[in-house]
Amino acid sequence: MNYRHHYHAGNFADVMKHAALVQLVRGMQRKDKGFLYLDTHAGRGFYDLAASSRGDTLQRKPEHPDGIGRLVAQPVLSGQTTLTPASTARPPSAPPPPLATRPPFASPPLLASPSPFALCLPLASRPPFTTPSPLASRPLLAPPSPLDDYLGIVRAFDRRNGNPASSASALRYYPGSPWLVRALMRSQDRMTLCEKHPGEYLALHGEFLKEPRVSTHELDGYTAIRAMLPPPEKRALILIDPSYEAQDEYEKIAQAIREALRRMPAATIAVWYPLTERARADAFLDRLAMLNPPPTFAAELTIASASSPSAPKMRGCGMAVVNPPWQIDQTLRPLLDTLASRLAQVPGGTATLDWIVRE
Repeated sequence: MNYRHHYHAGNFADVMKHAALVQLVRGMQRKDKGFLYLDTHAGRGFYDLAASSRGDTLQRKPEHPDGIGRLVAQPVLSGQTTLTPASTARPPSAPPPPLATRPPFASPPLLASPSPFALCLPLASRPPFTTPSPLASRPLLAPPSPLDDYLGIVRAFDRRNGNPASSASALRYYPGSPWLVRALMRSQDRMTLCEKHPGEYLALHGEFLKEPRVSTHELDGYTAIRAMLPPPEKRALILIDPSYEAQDEYEKIAQAIREALRRMPAATIAVWYPLTERARADAFLDRLAMLNPPPTFAAELTIASASSPSAPKMRGCGMAVVNPPWQIDQTLRPLLDTLASRLAQVPGGTATLDWIVRE
């Protein structure tokens, strides 16, 4: 494996994948019963965007300015707060602080508990809010839009790691899917992270070494599906997000989905995939339909039309979701439409959500 995600961290594909993932977790948490989050290709979990232009031998054009960079300059519209006091922030040029010195990470507050959007960590464990008024005197806030929900977690992660400029356009530290989900976890939820690349796994393990209810494993994620399903919780959200370096990757994914559903028919499975000429995503979706799965849809975002001469090699991406949370499509459709309008790089960007097997 030669793939290193830090070159691509925060690009439009990450934005689509992670914004959708946040809503899948929210959907799973509508039920009080806990669940296992299994990330088959977790990466390192933490990305310094300042390093994204430094290749092994040559400078590279960073991809995050056309992804998360287009979004963070916009104001947060609903209920976001500063999770790390400004006095603890370090200069933007400094490296991330050691794990032991970072404050606990939680997603920004949404609604007064109890609610499906309640925070997973108790108030006493969170850093002080910037607005010091008593909680009881604060007005009840409407839940943020799905996009603001995601952006609030990203900004909180950036501040938590010491970037004082994260409230403006200068985002530096970006969370991978493990930290996004960790920010949302409740006490009854559990997370298992798998990464096969030795260097990436070492970084991942270090990030989550002291995190409760989180385990890391240096192994092939497809093996983890056979080894870890069904979980004791009897509920699971599985993210399959490989590098697509192998020519038979889609075959491996189809086999993994078949095995996961055999072991746990009610498992929710999300598969991220690229839209390129080489990737053959349509053939994969046809193969997925041939598995005769439970309710399944494919959500896709493109930033350029296939016929555009200036379209990038990866002109879009998609996420196929098997056993999606009830009516999550009604949340994702407007989210995808917003992303299509904000992230399109040349004319022809679109957003679609099509059912392969209807609910």
